[in-house]
Amino acid sequence: MALTKETTAATIKKYGAKENDTGSVKVQIALLTQRVQQLTEHTKAFPKDASGKRALLKVVGQRRKMLKYFERTDLEGYRAFIKELGLRK
Repeated sequence: MALTKETTAATIKKYGAKENDTGSVKVQIALLTQRVQQLTEHTKAFPKDASGKRALLKVVGQRRKMLKYFERTDLEGYRAFIKELGLRK
């Protein structure tokens, strides 16, 4: 259950500085957020899938690290981005 090419391209276009900007913090966090949403739905549908739960925890940890870095480097951008993604209310 990976992200499709179309959703990945749309996310890169929306949050990236350029068309091929896959390395920026915003793009990486947005892609990880989409992956977390997919894995959450999968875990709800298949509650006994231990490897799916482990994958979800791993992706959440990666996103947390990226968010900490973004907060440390650009606080105002971080706050605006969190509101835009709707992560913390």
